[in-house]
Amino acid sequence: MLQNRVDPLGRIIKTSARGSWMGNRGVIHNEHKEIIREFKHIAWITCVLEFKGRERTVMTAGRWTELFFLDEATAFAAGHRPCFECRREDAKRFKSCWIQGNHLYNFSMSTSIKEIDAIIHRERITHEEEKAMHQRLPSAIPEGTFTLMNEDPYLFSKGKLHRWTPFGYEDSIAVPEASLLTILTPDSIVNAFRAGYAPQIKGGEFGDSP
Repeated sequence: MLQNRVDPLGRIIKTSARGSWMGNRGVIHNEHKEIIREFKHIAWITCVLEFKGRERTVMTAGRWTELFFLDEATAFAAGHRPCFECRREDAKRFKSCWIQGNHLYNFSMSTSIKEIDAIIHRERITHEEEKAMHQRLPSAIPEGTFTLMNEDPYLFSKGKLHRWTPFGYEDSIAVPEASLLTILTPDSIVNAFRAGYAPQIKGGEFGDSP
């Protein structure tokens, strides 16, 4: 079993659960298929599992490291965004919503995605290379946002919080009232959700088995 799944805190873990999206942070493994660093570059992307019939051997020496996510909401919480090659339309839609939701930066569609990546990078990881978090009121979190409750990641969807596991969501709870929540999804990405980008979430209707 390889260490190649990513949780909402951005940690790369081992699990037998399969992912529905693939990700890339550069070459972060060695010739023994072991993770040796958290990232190589700041463009953390989310890709489709299949594209133009291309085939790859996972964790080939010297090639970028294939990472996998439960769903797109998990990938965003970890700090990844859509790839402009295999997910061009999603990437363009995300960029548009990101710009609309983050007026502070006065960006336009002509702005380089590298400038947006630099901002997201500052929001997802601290100088000590730990997960960066921020706080918001429950009323200010949109569908698909992740929060941390009792050291566990919870997804906000359908008006409730759902505990993340590598296999799906369980243990749905009510959103605490009138208290700040600790948010895992980078701040500017949450703003992109508020501006209209709806991330894919595994399971759809909660209450069913993952």
